[in-house]
Amino acid sequence: MMNASSSNSNSNSRYSSNSNSNFRFIIPILGFALLCTLFLFSNLDFSSYSTPPVSDNRASSPVITTTKNVSPPSPVATSNPPPVILTAVDSVGSRPKETFSDLITTFDRWDQEVGCDRFQEKFKGWTVNASAVQEIDRYECSELKMSHASVYVKLASWVPDILDGLYQCRCGLSCLWTRNEALADKADVWLWVTFHLQNRTEGGPLHAFFQIEAPRWRSGHEDIFISYHASSEVQATYAGKFFRIHRSYNVPNNKRDDVLVYWSSSNCKPHRDEIAKKFLSLVSHHSMGKCLNNVGDSDMALTFYPDCQMEENPIPHWWDHLHCAMSHYKFVLAIENTFTESYVTEKLYYALDVGAVPIYFGAPNVWDLVPPNSIIDASKFKSIEELADYVKAVGKDPVAYAEFHAWRRCGVMGNYGKVRLASLDTLPCRLCEEASVRGGRKAPLTTLS
Repeated sequence: MMNASSSNSNSNSRYSSNSNSNFRFIIPILGFALLCTLFLFSNLDFSSYSTPPVSDNRASSPVITTTKNVSPPSPVATSNPPPVILTAVDSVGSRPKETFSDLITTFDRWDQEVGCDRFQEKFKGWTVNASAVQEIDRYECSELKMSHASVYVKLASWVPDILDGLYQCRCGLSCLWTRNEALADKADVWLWVTFHLQNRTEGGPLHAFFQIEAPRWRSGHEDIFISYHASSEVQATYAGKFFRIHRSYNVPNNKRDDVLVYWSSSNCKPHRDEIAKKFLSLVSHHSMGKCLNNVGDSDMALTFYPDCQMEENPIPHWWDHLHCAMSHYKFVLAIENTFTESYVTEKLYYALDVGAVPIYFGAPNVWDLVPPNSIIDASKFKSIEELADYVKAVGKDPVAYAEFHAWRRCGVMGNYGKVRLASLDTLPCRLCEEASVRGGRKAPLTTLS
């Protein structure tokens, strides 16, 4: 019979033997399970649960991550580019050449072949630099410090007398614009259009200097600088009517077909004459001024067009009937004295006013200041010869020619409406408004920037 000690020893030996045997089976099973797990992780895709690493390439498209039960966003639909709308000026030279002079018939043909709807659609998205023209309501009414302001036109010989008067302006502001020193005895603004060397004194009127020619030179003594450019304190474009209020506007319904281009210049500048001489040698033309005159005298317009005579001027000057004379021609050559930004003068606007098509050499941003498809921009042509060929082709294409007048017949203006509102015509109210914002005579000697 075994004793207790022997019994316990045998029991422990059996336990140890069984345990070793069990471990021999467990280890292979665990190893097999580990291999299966590694196999599954290497073959299953867990990308929907993970965030991709950020790429170092910053120009690449952003990565969109999603979670398991959220659908990725639908791709953004890209709009198709607007269709190209072609009109008569896009096919100059494709129609048979024709002589024409009657504008009513010419416009009627354009209405039938193109029409305002198509023209308006073509220029619906036409973009220009809006900042090229000042907003006439750029100040809030609450910024005005005075309800009345007055301007004494001290030295401005060429500013039309017809501007004199009392104006009712926006925001309840009244404005007196006058050349009469007695009426302007307590003026808020003195206006010069010539250089002056007088500094403003404390409590005195603001000094305004009007320099409408290029280049724009400040006098150095003004509080308010006025020029053709929108960067000035007050802008005054050439597009208004008051520059030429006393001139004949007897505009005919017919255009000459024997002479294509009108030009008139009595300020003979070498660079301008050189351009004009080269271009005019290639087209039929009348030159009415002193420069390159080919009609015998600088005042021959009344001989050609007696209907341009103004009854109120018994002794006419050539400039009195300038507009009426040029209105008889299909095209007017317009060459600026200086080619610089926003300097678009009466040379172009006269032609637009009388119903002619300007052939323009001048401001590089001219399209910011005129209606769409209203001029022939010489800078778009490779040579003077190419320009002349185009002008002659349009002059024999009544439908294409009519399209250069579609802007006014269809009401497509671009920036031109703003250009007119920022002209000399509205200068009195806009200058008075500037003076009111500054406080008139109470303005500090350090001026607004």
